[in-house]
Amino acid sequence: MSDENQIPEDIEAEAAASAEEANAAAEPELDPIEVLKAENADLKDRALRTMAEMENLRRRTEKEIKDAKTYAVSSFARDMLTVCDNLGRAVDSLTDEARATVEDAGLKAFIEGVEMTERDLLSQLDKNGVKKLFPEGEKFDPNFHQAMFEVPNTEVPNNTVVQVVQQGYSIGNRVLRPAMVGVAKGGPKPAPAADADDGVDKSV
Repeated sequence: MSDENQIPEDIEAEAAASAEEANAAAEPELDPIEVLKAENADLKDRALRTMAEMENLRRRTEKEIKDAKTYAVSSFARDMLTVCDNLGRAVDSLTDEARATVEDAGLKAFIEGVEMTERDLLSQLDKNGVKKLFPEGEKFDPNFHQAMFEVPNTEVPNNTVVQVVQQGYSIGNRVLRPAMVGVAKGGPKPAPAADADDGVDKSV
């Protein structure tokens, strides 16, 4: 077979080298300094994002720990409110006149003991962040109050709390137990007021 159609190896190599040079010329040469700068900027951005995520995690963890400390006694405190209510009813059942007529020293000591126990229980609840709500005279708020009945009263604006049937309490920034109240009916409409953020979480 004739070798006339075969291309010499040196010509082939020269053509391949020319093709590689052409490809290299077509691709822009990257500045190594610019490449390092881009990599540095990318690493810096990742580091900043990681730091921000860690800071957010730290804040969330701190808040969760604080909430756990504040609200850990919520269930127990809610149960203790029933005891406090019963002590209060026992004290309130004795009128001032009946108290004045008590001559038996033992009975007097018993009454004083019940009153002291109620005060001490309220004090201990207060130390643990449980605060009594004082809704009388305030506008009815379903987040803080539970309406039990309406009282005809034209002297105060409609939906004003005029009677407290059962005390309400809050713990931290949350309502522990809404107050059971009676609200006024028949008075003038309450003046519109801008809603203010009092910092209390009104969820029960």
